[in-house]
Amino acid sequence: MTHFGEKFIYVFLAILALLSWWLAEYSGLVETSKVTDSRTSPDYFSKGYTKWDMDETGKLKSKLMAEEMNHYAGYWATHTKKPVMHFLNEKTPPWIVEAATGVLSKDGKKLQLNGKVTVNRAKAEGVRLLIINTSNLMVSPETSYAETKAWAELISPPNITTGTGMKVTFKEPIHLELLSKVKGKYETK
Repeated sequence: MTHFGEKFIYVFLAILALLSWWLAEYSGLVETSKVTDSRTSPDYFSKGYTKWDMDETGKLKSKLMAEEMNHYAGYWATHTKKPVMHFLNEKTPPWIVEAATGVLSKDGKKLQLNGKVTVNRAKAEGVRLLIINTSNLMVSPETSYAETKAWAELISPPNITTGTGMKVTFKEPIHLELLSKVKGKYETK
């Protein structure tokens, strides 16, 4: 093949490539708009998220705060980072429930707290300090109820009680139950 023939083939291929690109571009076969993946890109988010729940009389019943909140389009829940749930009562100090991460259902009726979870109720007149250490706690803000199948530790100094599985109601009448393998260390006066 001659030198002229080689150049002709290269020019012909270049023109064919340009023509193919032009046809694809102007025929609508190639979508040029940027598409984002809704599973990895939040449709909205917040730094310093707060959600209040009131009772039927308008008094604050519970409050959910989080360092960060992310919601993903088409996903059934909202993800939170460092969520802190407060359950308020008239007769006792508030119950404060903290975790590393949480997932709040779309309707706001379920909050799954993941990893280590700490529940605190401060000491007050007629009420002892109570600290609960557990993990993977399912909380129902609407009914002020929580439960877990995981190990739980209840500390009310100087007493410590442990067990597997726990149910707790944070509103009056307050109810706390360890479900199995319950053990305790109690100091008598």
